[in-house]
Amino acid sequence: MGEILILAEHRDSEIRDITFEMLTLANRLGEENNLTVTALFPGYGVSALAGSLKGACDRVLVMEAPELENYNADTYLAVLEGLIRERKPALTVIGHTAQGMDLAPALAIRSGVPLVTDCVDVILKGETMDVQRQIYSGKIQADLVMKPSETYLITLRPGCFPGGSEQGKSADMESLSPPEWTGLRRQFVEYLEAELEDVDITAADILVSVGRGIGKMENIPVVEAFANAIGATLSCSRPVADKEWLPKSRQVGTSGKTVKPKVYIALGISGAFQHQAGMKNADTVIAVNTDPKAPIFNVAHYGIVGEILQVVPELTERFKKE
Repeated sequence: MGEILILAEHRDSEIRDITFEMLTLANRLGEENNLTVTALFPGYGVSALAGSLKGACDRVLVMEAPELENYNADTYLAVLEGLIRERKPALTVIGHTAQGMDLAPALAIRSGVPLVTDCVDVILKGETMDVQRQIYSGKIQADLVMKPSETYLITLRPGCFPGGSEQGKSADMESLSPPEWTGLRRQFVEYLEAELEDVDITAADILVSVGRGIGKMENIPVVEAFANAIGATLSCSRPVADKEWLPKSRQVGTSGKTVKPKVYIALGISGAFQHQAGMKNADTVIAVNTDPKAPIFNVAHYGIVGEILQVVPELTERFKKE
């Protein structure tokens, strides 16, 4: 039986969300094509952490070495190139993160494997691989057919699939010996953390997102009061961020952040495709807009046609009473 290989991404003793999102995709493709799902976990002193993947794949390959304690493109390339040549997985999946964007192109060249980056979905049928990716800032969804190959390589955009450490699997753990390190030119020095943002909207379970329909900056507190009343995080569409009514870190969309909350409440947001691309994976979408033909209503599960400044204060008072 063939396999799908995913590269587990971790940092500071924490597994990144993209790892479980890649496993969700891999498990779907594995069930459709009778393929096992294998996670490669490189690092140093990470056996216990790697065990967190047991419930989400069929096999966990742990490779430990001091050279793998932190991400280094030279060492990761040596590991993955060897595994791809040896195991010939049907598909190798890497996250479309800073790490993945650094690693995948060089890996494709070294291994001679077809690569498509920033994929939002994948369809694997026998020896045929179809992928979907968005271009022109999400205006067009491109369906691409990769040239026939024994094995394929993609990077997956974060936020396109749900995650979760329990996906109905019970993986076997296997330790691998690292390769002989030759020709290493790069050396890890330190992680430089980005300046902390006021809030991480990608981690919120409930988002109240405000758009152009709020009218002016002075009306933002009305929506903020509603968000506080229901225990939500405040986010926004691009026009609000462009006007600097809210920080750029709170923007949802192709030029902002991709979010996947349990509940997404869009207030005064028309719902252009750029915005929808950033929130389409929300479990439940609720929209309030004065225009009954606004595109946001095409993706909303519940909708209210009305003025924000009339609807929102009433909702806030009702939630305060509860």
